[in-house]
Amino acid sequence: MTVGAFSVNTYLVQDKATGQAAVIDTGETIEQTEYLLSLQPSVDIRMILLTHGHLDHAGALTQLQQAFDVDTYLPRLEKPLFDTLPQQGDWFGAPHMNRPCGRIDHWLDDGDTIQLGETTLHFISTPGHTPGQGCYYDETDIFVGDTLFAGSVGRTDLPMGNAALMQQSLRKLMQLPGHLRVHSGHGPVTTLAQERQSNPFLTFLRQ
Repeated sequence: MTVGAFSVNTYLVQDKATGQAAVIDTGETIEQTEYLLSLQPSVDIRMILLTHGHLDHAGALTQLQQAFDVDTYLPRLEKPLFDTLPQQGDWFGAPHMNRPCGRIDHWLDDGDTIQLGETTLHFISTPGHTPGQGCYYDETDIFVGDTLFAGSVGRTDLPMGNAALMQQSLRKLMQLPGHLRVHSGHGPVTTLAQERQSNPFLTFLRQ
């Protein structure tokens, strides 16, 4: 689902064996919550996974938690940025987009795993775009938030961004299997292999 003023991608991931599902990133508007409610009771939402704490990715968390009282996961290093959600709209001259933080039930560290039915999701920490930006992946797919895009990478000029950390994280991310399909916070699907080969922001890996 592509939602909100920032055209963010919100994902619904479902374990085929059990039907259990996870929402990855919430957007900042109510539209994805309304859509997910329309899927009930056929979709068994069990958890909310946040890649990072920017308002376009986590701003609708409280709305989603009111509709689905399930556990929410956030990278531990992301807490300083997540705590600024009530002020983030001000950064863009849009105070009406300031949002409450919502509840975090589980804090994730690099290498942690999450069990969604019979699917094991691995968490990899990829800071740089934000202090604790992270990705979730299994054997075929990876959800990268704003770490990596088709033909681009996450910006580091916003508060708490770090260009040096971003370069380290991209190098680390590209060590994962190239066949992984990359689902970014914005834009189309790609693969790690495709980005390793042609992304102009990853030339430092090809030198």
